[in-house]
Amino acid sequence: MDREDFDRQNIFGLGAENTAYAQYFIGKSYLNPLTTAGKAPFFANVTFEPGCRNNWHIHRAKSGGGQILLCVAGSGWYREWGKPAISLNPGDVVEIPANVKHWHGAKKDSWFSHVAVEMPGEETSNEWLEAVTDEEYAETGR
Repeated sequence: MDREDFDRQNIFGLGAENTAYAQYFIGKSYLNPLTTAGKAPFFANVTFEPGCRNNWHIHRAKSGGGQILLCVAGSGWYREWGKPAISLNPGDVVEIPANVKHWHGAKKDSWFSHVAVEMPGEETSNEWLEAVTDEEYAETGR
């Protein structure tokens, strides 16, 4: 999906360049907070340029926690460690339990946006891990 079509579909807007978390992404991402940061649950629209993805990561929690992705525009991928990637399109919902290693991002030829919902829980934190290699990313479309 090209940028013009994507902008028409992305109802929550692009937001600002995601410089605070850029070290955990390959490619450029954008962040548009929809609720107040630091208050659970936190909602933010995250946009990925074509080919952009975040690093492998885990949403840690002693209980509760995890993340929900509500796909709103473009096309992307979600992948859990040891499992095949899942194609994501507008209207798709991904429930990510706490303590599951995963990544998500745009397809190589499309912008992608999802609303990320950080679920409340006990002793929650994000653990950022290694980057998704180009080889791992290339496997998603096979």
